[in-house]
Amino acid sequence: MSRIISRIDMEVCGDCGASDPAWASINKGILLCGECCSIHRSLGRHISQVKSLRQGKWSPSVLNLVNSLNSHGANSVWEHLLIDSTPQKHGYKKPTPKDPLHSLKADFIRAKHVQAAFVLRPNFVDGNVKNIESELNKQLHASVRAPNLETSLRLIVQGADPNYFHEEKGSTPLHVAAKFGQLSQVELLIIYGAEIKALDISGHTPIDLARAEKHTQIVNRLIEAMYEVTDRICNFLCNRKPDHAAGQHIIIPDQTQGEIFEQLKIARGKLFLIPNKMFEELVMDLYDEVDRRENEAIWVTSSLNPDSGAVPFLPTNPHLSATRNQGRQKLARFSPSEFAGFLTDVLIDAKRRQNMANLRPLTNTITGVTTNDRKLTISDANLSDDEPLYDAVASDDDYAALAPIGQQVYGSPQMNNSGLPNPEIDVLKKQLTESETTISELKTLVQKLSTENSELKSRRSDSMSTDDRMEDNTVSEMKQNFPKRPVSMFEPRQTNSYGRMNTSGDSRTATSMYHMTRLNQSDSTIFPTSDEVICRTDAITKRIQDLVGAMQDLTKKNAFVPCAERIHAAVMDLVIIFPTTLDNEAIKTSLSELTGNIEEMQIFCQCLQDSVVTENPEAIDKYLQDVRACAFNLAKATKMLVTEFQLQ
Repeated sequence: MSRIISRIDMEVCGDCGASDPAWASINKGILLCGECCSIHRSLGRHISQVKSLRQGKWSPSVLNLVNSLNSHGANSVWEHLLIDSTPQKHGYKKPTPKDPLHSLKADFIRAKHVQAAFVLRPNFVDGNVKNIESELNKQLHASVRAPNLETSLRLIVQGADPNYFHEEKGSTPLHVAAKFGQLSQVELLIIYGAEIKALDISGHTPIDLARAEKHTQIVNRLIEAMYEVTDRICNFLCNRKPDHAAGQHIIIPDQTQGEIFEQLKIARGKLFLIPNKMFEELVMDLYDEVDRRENEAIWVTSSLNPDSGAVPFLPTNPHLSATRNQGRQKLARFSPSEFAGFLTDVLIDAKRRQNMANLRPLTNTITGVTTNDRKLTISDANLSDDEPLYDAVASDDDYAALAPIGQQVYGSPQMNNSGLPNPEIDVLKKQLTESETTISELKTLVQKLSTENSELKSRRSDSMSTDDRMEDNTVSEMKQNFPKRPVSMFEPRQTNSYGRMNTSGDSRTATSMYHMTRLNQSDSTIFPTSDEVICRTDAITKRIQDLVGAMQDLTKKNAFVPCAERIHAAVMDLVIIFPTTLDNEAIKTSLSELTGNIEEMQIFCQCLQDSVVTENPEAIDKYLQDVRACAFNLAKATKMLVTEFQLQ
């Protein structure tokens, strides 16, 4: 790790143009002034990964990546529409350093980085969604073999998958970048979630390919990236970094002798018993909290008005459940000594889990615990993110009630072969027995529910033909009445302005028909089958393609509203097969985005059709862009829904 020592070519804030920026957003590839940085920090690490240029500890390769992205115009990726169009088209103008932070700069930054409002989106007119995604992925796969970082960033922002597996080449982009010695491309892919241990068609990892090509720097960086989370925690606790080359991957901070409280034993026992998947999520949350505390300490010492941009707890991540967000924010309640103690226990358990994973076969007394952990891990995919993640972990009350944990140790009892103190083994054995009893009861319940589910599915299949016949009648009625906004089953919504357009005619619109269907199914808890979801999402994709075809031939002046109505019917056909109550936040969000975007599309299609009829070129260009954006969002939400459904 090294602190920044070099000057950067374009030393201006990427969001407002202020000189002498002191911060950087690593994943955005831009520099930030103090004011804009305060907004970035409030957005959360899932939006912008902020680090201080002067006081932050930088890996040389990450610093080179930020330098290169900034100097080669990465900001133009995020501001493409601002450069190529007038402010009237998108309603935003880039702020200046003298503009007020709230709300001018703040609104602009949220539009730019949260909504990606100024990013160049793929053109659906040139092909369907699957072809465009495939082409973007192949372009990224080819781009990473060269040092052109801005091209790779643009492709990722447009939707290219960093973990895309090229069927013909038999590798992922990270394999290619590692093989061709492109360290900065490797860093960029890792930042955007590339899998370091991914295998190519020959069973080689990116580390294997880099080692074969003698790219020692890339090999070392990939190994460091594998342990990035625990390295950051170790550095936070004892200001030291493990020597991975020597086989040291986790450093446990030195602890003074002290008495072990019974409450601490129980807390550690709970920590040891949670499944690996939940443990990984906990460690990721702790990593984010470490990052927040380090940046907060720098902010307090460097900002002229520290209170104005302070981030007292982790910002809400909309991709996580409310329960997990609450648990993440509670981490800020730990005092420094309590938090250090918690991190130390987590490092100890991380090392234990790593050692147990390396044992082949398991012969010690913890075998039953490990087997049980694996059983629970297999079923983790079926767990809801709404379930309390931290119930099984030591709570803040468990730690806060103790003496400074940073000063405590495991004490002096004899260690057995498993590496754990004997009192804790007793706790584990007792809880293991209880867990096995609970698992037996759950197996019986699952078998009963499975039988009932099979019976309900057989009844549901009989009614599928009736559901398929509803669509034609629905579309014919929608042609007579411009549809109102469908009633959302996820959140209360206000009626928007286009609802006033339907002021006469039969009140039995498509919305009311689907609403009645939802009311009839409101008590249903039947989850749709995979075939049902795929069939109905394919129908949405096909009708989006029909709309794209209509946009290519503007001579068909009255084709846009019917196309939007058919897409609306397809979306509603998909929505009604899901239960009213959903535990999966990702599926719930995808369905909500589908219903919201189809309503916007109907408005824009109506406006586009009117513009084509009146032959207004400027309006046609504007609404064509709006319809394309809605189509892109619909396709994205559909893909997300299918992916999340298959993962559960």
